[in-house]
Amino acid sequence: MEAVTVIILLLFIIFALIVTAVLQIRMAGIKIKDFWGFIQANDMLDKLYKFSKRYKLMSPQEQIIFLSEAEKVFEAYDKIPSIVWEDEYRKYAEVLQAYQNIRVTRWSQQNNKNIK
Repeated sequence: MEAVTVIILLLFIIFALIVTAVLQIRMAGIKIKDFWGFIQANDMLDKLYKFSKRYKLMSPQEQIIFLSEAEKVFEAYDKIPSIVWEDEYRKYAEVLQAYQNIRVTRWSQQNNKNIK
């Protein structure tokens, strides 16, 4: 009987913690769906950060994949206040720099093909 009481008490505490976290996220003006997308984008940012170190060595297909995934990450980060992700700013900035470099490189290659 005591074990059932302990389990019910623990479940109630877990439920109360979840409700408190959701309320704090909502009070910060963030939608839960956007926050969940941010959590997923944070994992993707770590992967893109590793790829951004070698963006000059990427094949055109890898560049396209990098660009599309980076756009998804940027979109998710734009929905969240920067104070939440300020610890990840260095990674974000490096991925953004690689994104911009790839875009400029691809744009100049397309212009060179169009000129010829």
